[in-house]
Amino acid sequence: MPLSMAQSGETQVVKKIHGKDETKRFLESLGFIEGARVTIVSELAGNLIVNVKDTRVAISKSMANRIMV
Repeated sequence: MPLSMAQSGETQVVKKIHGKDETKRFLESLGFIEGARVTIVSELAGNLIVNVKDTRVAISKSMANRIMV
C-alpha cells in the first residue's frame, strides 16, 4: 500500500518506490530506500511529516503515493 494510506504513529518498512529515475533519486537522498523504517508523525491536508533515519521530513501526498510500504 502507498505510504499515504498508512496510519499516523505506525512504523512501516519501505518495500518499493515508483516513479521516474529523478523522483527515485530524490526520495533516496531523503532516506527513503528499500528496507528503511518510516514512521508517520502527522498528516495535514494529505501532506505527511515522517521520521526516516532519525530525521523528520515533510513530503507531499503525491510523493507519499509513490512510496510503497
